[in-house]
Amino acid sequence: MDRISQIEDIDQMNQDSMTQGLLTRRNILKGTGAAMLAIAATSAPGVTAMASAQDTKSSTPEPGEGTRAQRLVWWRASRFGMFIHFGVYSTIGRHEWEMEDEAIPVAEYAPHAVTFHPRAGSPAAWAKLAKQAGMRYMVLTTKHHEGFCNFDTKLTNYNAAKQGPGRDVVREYVEAARAEGLRVGFYYSLMDWHHPDGAKCATDEEARKRFVEYTHGLIRELLTNYGKIDVLWYDVAWPLDANGWESIRMNKMIFELQPEIVVNNRNKLTGDFSTPEQRIVAETGGRAWESCMTMNDSWGYQAADDNWKNSRIILRNLITCARDDGNYLLNIGPKPDGSIPEPSVRALREVGEWLQTNGHTIYETDICQVRRSNYASFTRKGNTLYMHVHFWPGEYVAISGLRVKVKAAKLVKTGEAVALSQDEFRVRFTGLPMEAPDYPLTTIAIECDSEPHQDTDYVRVNKPRMGV
Repeated sequence: MDRISQIEDIDQMNQDSMTQGLLTRRNILKGTGAAMLAIAATSAPGVTAMASAQDTKSSTPEPGEGTRAQRLVWWRASRFGMFIHFGVYSTIGRHEWEMEDEAIPVAEYAPHAVTFHPRAGSPAAWAKLAKQAGMRYMVLTTKHHEGFCNFDTKLTNYNAAKQGPGRDVVREYVEAARAEGLRVGFYYSLMDWHHPDGAKCATDEEARKRFVEYTHGLIRELLTNYGKIDVLWYDVAWPLDANGWESIRMNKMIFELQPEIVVNNRNKLTGDFSTPEQRIVAETGGRAWESCMTMNDSWGYQAADDNWKNSRIILRNLITCARDDGNYLLNIGPKPDGSIPEPSVRALREVGEWLQTNGHTIYETDICQVRRSNYASFTRKGNTLYMHVHFWPGEYVAISGLRVKVKAAKLVKTGEAVALSQDEFRVRFTGLPMEAPDYPLTTIAIECDSEPHQDTDYVRVNKPRMGV
């Protein structure tokens, strides 16, 4: 994943992460050595300085801009996807950045590719779990920063077909996802720690040309050899900017090969959607966005990382994304043999069981303005407000400042009607069981006479005080 791009946002990212308890080694590194490397690249002859996507905008429309809304229809409705970080780093079991974090030389790291032996059929298990979890699409790392290609390519021998696996892992993944009716996505890291021009391209124009052609060639193979692909997920544009990568030409090729694909913004173009990482930050103005997060604190397999998210946390994150019209791309990091760590399996199955009953409150939902509660989260579809109670208080729940009339309410799990009373300042739902009827969240469907709107400031200002 990306510890280097968007250098200009380092301070804000660290502040956001600290606020949410997510100030990790990844974020700290963003602001130190990675930033220095990016600065060093700015003096490269023939290569412009690293720039943000906004800096590269021009009056010329980007490839795919005219078809963006149509191409995003299925993606926006899906809400929930599976990210899969799997590669040679999985055999080491110390996180996908291990090669750089411990400064492992290529000659020492590359032999691990020979010992990389995922079991045949592993991708089928990933896809089955994604389906069980209620996910609608998958995104696999076809090439991570380590430079190893999980697919059969003519451009390098450092690939799954010619190394340990002895077969095309990407092809197995594509076939497995399609067998479960899931949309197929490819992650591709532009940064490459293995290729001899991977860093040299920042200061040598001939190296840049070679490396760009290599990169475009790998992407061309990926989007030519596997049929219809639904998502291309770029990562880490270091050490070049959009001009250096020739990103306009890159995306033009992509849409010529895959006219219906959706593409993210990490090759320094605007792209179809934004990608906040390890945090939930909604876009404005109707722009599509997707929050990507890990199940623990690592993307690739980290044998010692036991800081697992449980199903309640996962669902609260999913609800928060859906509330603001975003997607949630949740990662698994398979073990070297391709098996999925048991805590991930257990949590995702619980999420899937909940979505079997409550999925209609998540998929294809609308932006929800109601959000204020200390024990519940909200989504909306039309005039129906869904109150997802994650800390069940028993007896009753209430919403402050709901400025529409509530006509009826029911428990989604049982269909049982819920009694309610409403005045100018609050609506109370009463007669509820002491124990939560559903796990890990209980949802109440609230039918309103118009689009639900909450104004807690109105309550604060106008609610009568004692003696008034």
